[in-house]
Amino acid sequence: MNSKKMKEKIIRKATEMFLKLGFKSVTMDDIACEMCISKKTIYKYFQNKEVLIEEGTAVVQHKIQGMMNDIIAQQFNAIAENFEMRKSFKELFKSVDHSPAYQLKKHYPEIYNSMMAVQLKECTVLFSQNIEKGIREGLYRPDIDLATAVQFYYTLIFSINENTLLEKEAKALEAKALEYHTRAIATSAGLIELEKHLCNPLL
Repeated sequence: MNSKKMKEKIIRKATEMFLKLGFKSVTMDDIACEMCISKKTIYKYFQNKEVLIEEGTAVVQHKIQGMMNDIIAQQFNAIAENFEMRKSFKELFKSVDHSPAYQLKKHYPEIYNSMMAVQLKECTVLFSQNIEKGIREGLYRPDIDLATAVQFYYTLIFSINENTLLEKEAKALEAKALEYHTRAIATSAGLIELEKHLCNPLL
């Protein structure tokens, strides 16, 4: 196996273990044992565990961005798009017990702050585009203060993820935050669309 493939394999397995078992609890020895390789092999590609976590979170962020772009490309209406995003996030992290954001903030704050800086920019663009789309579709009110609505929503989402230990609880709160956000900006047509998704989560 060439160096690039080995490095990618280590990142993939380590990230899987970090998300499932916890960033703090998984050691380099654990990763080496799980992969049936020497710890020396891991250190050949990663100076320390922090570097491995940092590169792993970057891979996850890239995967999330690709997932969101795929959903946007399917041309759902603005409200359906948000529910599709939520379903995809739930599926992506279905095997995760503890909130990755909570763990990173607690144990690796520098990595968390770096990740959040990127996430903030991406979420600001994503949420803004969604609201503008919803206004064009008549699902969101045209008199919305766009910047404030975006700030309120990402503040809610980030606060939930960084302060809620269990991923299952975080996802339940995110669902409530999405409903709260949508009700705050929806037109009467938007509220009808929202109720469709609340009544039928599989829609």
